[in-house]
Amino acid sequence: MDDASQEAASLTEAELRARLKVVTKERNQLRSQLAQDEPLRPFQIELLKLQHHLETTRTPMIVLFDGRDASGKGGTIRRITRFMNEKRYRVVALGKPSKEQTTQWYFQRFVSEFPTGGEIVLFDRSWYNRALVEPVLGFCTKTQYRDFLKGVVGFEKDLVRQGTVLVKLYFSVEKDVQAQRFDRRETDPLRQWKLSEVDRQAQEYWDQFTEKKHRMLEVTSSGPAPWTIIRSNSKPKARLNAMKVILNAVDYPDREKSLDFKPDPKIVISGADELARMDQERDELGKSIY
Repeated sequence: MDDASQEAASLTEAELRARLKVVTKERNQLRSQLAQDEPLRPFQIELLKLQHHLETTRTPMIVLFDGRDASGKGGTIRRITRFMNEKRYRVVALGKPSKEQTTQWYFQRFVSEFPTGGEIVLFDRSWYNRALVEPVLGFCTKTQYRDFLKGVVGFEKDLVRQGTVLVKLYFSVEKDVQAQRFDRRETDPLRQWKLSEVDRQAQEYWDQFTEKKHRMLEVTSSGPAPWTIIRSNSKPKARLNAMKVILNAVDYPDREKSLDFKPDPKIVISGADELARMDQERDELGKSIY
């Protein structure tokens, strides 16, 4: 009798039933996840075509994933990169800057992670931390915040002009949905590592983050690098539509003609339209929902 069999034999019937319940729950969750991800498969194939085109043309591509905590950025990145050639993409999630980095040009540590020709770099939170998280939580000075907003448009304009494809995605989730996801992180042992102190403050400072989002869109969503908003109350819909936005950013050959590449207008909103919506909600409700 092997160790697993000996262990099972020593368990009571109640313990066996409890263990079976856990295993069954995990199996059902996996089946549900597979069913949710099935519609992504044809677009994951298209992402391979895009990746091959970028490599052939030696074109660098950057995709920014910014937005609210628990809005589904990480899960979307995992689905996008699941079948990609690992040698031709990188996911960059920079932590707190070192003492040396705080004395450097703000963009320097991001530039050091930029793609070479034919490579895709996906930033899981980007330099826009300085427009969103840092000013709200006091991680930068008011002068640093203002200097960032003054300089970032020109920085991105130069980046695009020199041939880099830049896609800026902002994931937007409602406050009650974010709270539900935080509660799940707190109670699920497999997700507890995701819950940080910054996450815990996201609900408390919701309105302040909204104000900074409005200012960011107002200043940085024009010209060659506009923002695209992804509504992510539904993670499966957000993942599918984010893929479509990325695929539509590059005119690559051999697209599958039977696929619908048009994003859902209820999920994907331009930065300009999001700004107009926020202004309207401010006038009518006194605050913005997202």
